[in-house]
Amino acid sequence: MSRKGQITPRILEPDVLYHSEIVAKLINRSIKDGKKSAAQKQVYQALEILKKETKSEDIIVTLEQALDNIKPKVEVRPRRIGGAVYQVPTPVRSARQYSLAIRWLINSARAKANKQYHSFGLKLAAELQSALNNEGSSINKRTEVERMAEANKAFAHMRW
Repeated sequence: MSRKGQITPRILEPDVLYHSEIVAKLINRSIKDGKKSAAQKQVYQALEILKKETKSEDIIVTLEQALDNIKPKVEVRPRRIGGAVYQVPTPVRSARQYSLAIRWLINSARAKANKQYHSFGLKLAAELQSALNNEGSSINKRTEVERMAEANKAFAHMRW
C-alpha cells in the first residue's frame, strides 16, 4: 500500500445541457458498452419526462431532491476483531452518499421490467419519480442498509 498521502479526486466535467456535475455522474454511471452518447440521450430523456411530470422549473433541484431521499446516512462495514467479523455501523461521507445513491438509482432502473417501460429513459424517469415520493426499490435499498446499521448499533463503539 502506498504511503504517499491522499489521492486527489478527479475533477469531473459538467454535462453539456444542464452544466451540472450530478447529471454528468448520472450519465457516466449509466453508460453501457462504452456508448456515452446513448447514455446521455437516455438520461436527458428521463430528466425531460421528470420535468413534465413534476412541473418544476429547475430540474436539477428536483434531481438533487430525489437523490437526497436515496442517500444513506449510515452503513455497516466489516471489522475483524479477535477472529470474529463484526458489522460496524459508520457514517457515510458526502461523496460516497451521492455515489451510492446514483448507483442504486441506476441499478433499480435497470431492474424494471421491459414490458412496462420500453426504454431506459422511461425506467429512470419512473424510478426518479418514485424516489421523489419516498418509494421504489432504490429507497428500499437505502432503508435496508440503514436497518442493518440500526440492528448492529451495539458494535458502534468498535469504529476505527
